Amino acid sequence: MNIKASTTREHQKALLKLSPFELKDELIKLAQVAERDQTAQFLNAGRGNPNWICTTPRDAFGTLLRFGLEESRRGVNIPDLGRQIAQSPGLASRFEDFLDANPQAPGVKLLRDTWNYGVKKLKFDAEAFAYELTHGIIGDMYPVPDRMLRCCERIVHEFLDQEMCDSRPPAGKFDIFAVEGGTAAMCYIFDTLMQNELLHRGDTIALAVPTFTPYIEIAHMDRFAFKVVNLDASSECRENGAHTWQYADAEIDKLKDKRIKAFFLVNPSNPPSFAMRKSSMQRLVKLVKTKRPDLIIITDDVYGTFVPGFRSAMAELPQNTIGVYSYSKHFGCTGWRLGVVAVHQNNIFDKMIAKLPAKTRARLNHRYSPITLEPAKVKFIDRMVADSRMVALNHTAGLSLPQQIQMALFSTFALLDTANSYKSLCQIIVRRRFQAMFEGLGLTLPPDSDRAAYYVQLDLMVWAEKEYGPDFARFLRKNYECTDVLFRLAEHSGVVLMHGGGFGGPDWSVRVSLANLPEDTYPKIGQYLRTAAQAYVTEWKASKRGRAA
Repeated sequence: MNIKASTTREHQKALLKLSPFELKDELIKLAQVAERDQTAQFLNAGRGNPNWICTTPRDAFGTLLRFGLEESRRGVNIPDLGRQIAQSPGLASRFEDFLDANPQAPGVKLLRDTWNYGVKKLKFDAEAFAYELTHGIIGDMYPVPDRMLRCCERIVHEFLDQEMCDSRPPAGKFDIFAVEGGTAAMCYIFDTLMQNELLHRGDTIALAVPTFTPYIEIAHMDRFAFKVVNLDASSECRENGAHTWQYADAEIDKLKDKRIKAFFLVNPSNPPSFAMRKSSMQRLVKLVKTKRPDLIIITDDVYGTFVPGFRSAMAELPQNTIGVYSYSKHFGCTGWRLGVVAVHQNNIFDKMIAKLPAKTRARLNHRYSPITLEPAKVKFIDRMVADSRMVALNHTAGLSLPQQIQMALFSTFALLDTANSYKSLCQIIVRRRFQAMFEGLGLTLPPDSDRAAYYVQLDLMVWAEKEYGPDFARFLRKNYECTDVLFRLAEHSGVVLMHGGGFGGPDWSVRVSLANLPEDTYPKIGQYLRTAAQAYVTEWKASKRGRAA
């Protein structure tokens, strides 16, 4: 591929000011033109929406909905009309009769196993559980409790203990707030931290980079205007120059600075796709316990299920951590918008609020007084629920009940899959794609137990210096931006990748999603990248011959 991109370098420089997600849209237009002109196959590896879905919990949802509708029509003979689900004696037995009468219904085994799990293992009251499932699936009531339905919360707690804590949860319990995906969780967290003056405009925070671009952008919005200290995972390299995508001790130690109020972490990372290694997590734990017991930690662990034995900061530092988990990637349900915020019942946030100046506490008491006669006792996570609806609309807060039921069914599916069959399959899917792409690149990487392999972040400048030396690297920097690679790939190969620099990573890095394309396309992407790189080498060698002449 020796045809240059049609866009000028000046235009490419200007586009670097955009979020990589907006830049991606420009690349998609070029790639679609290439496909339309039959010069390439459109391969969008720019976004992390998985191309698989978890089917069994959806089957169970459909069958449960059927029961809910039958229950609503019981004793009603008016077309198109059913009654609101009543919490009446006998609902549990009618649900069990329904399960017995429909042994071949889609997802009925999971539904029965979920019922037995709740009633027998978690000791739910059968009538209360049946009512929650039935009126939840119908969605005929506002969410009560508004933070999360009680049985659903307990089930999700068990799921988080298993998946985020490697089945070794800390002592005590987490309070859980069901939200519209991980992005909503972050919006709510930022807002409540600010509303309750645990963070202030202009405060210093730390970001673990590279990271999901919106976290970088939010920090610099006028409302927050945070001073940002980066903990950079691209600072540590292996002997061959390749990044480990881990945080060197010196990066973790930046958190000793007491001016840093909060630490924002995506773990496993996006886009490098590595879990924080055990030694770094241990260093973080020791630092917090000995020097920074006041440090606020917000961890987004959406990719945790792709690393065997994953253990979140919420497991290691529960008192300091606000945990965020989204069901979107593991279960293929980005459109469902299912996520949770988890805050340990013994946490620094409630204690920090209690120690605020009297004038601030008085203001906050006034803010939350419409929802309780004792506003000072409202926990941080419940303030988050109220703030999500500007307090005044707290009575309509909460994630929709059908969404909560689907979340609970996803959770029980994982909890009851004792062989981890589905989880292992998801891990195999992305690892096979990882291997396929590197075969196309003609490269090999050593195994790494911390690698999630949901994305790959490739630093093209590391490759340039390793393969052809510093003179070639200088040639690239002098004559091109990294975006030129992206435009060449899109325009002439139909491949859409994302600019890694926009995620706070090295300027000459690119992100490849391993989630959203068939396995047989990834060798092609690797080959196209290799061919594009070779075109720059050919041009560089020609320029050397020209200088020599």
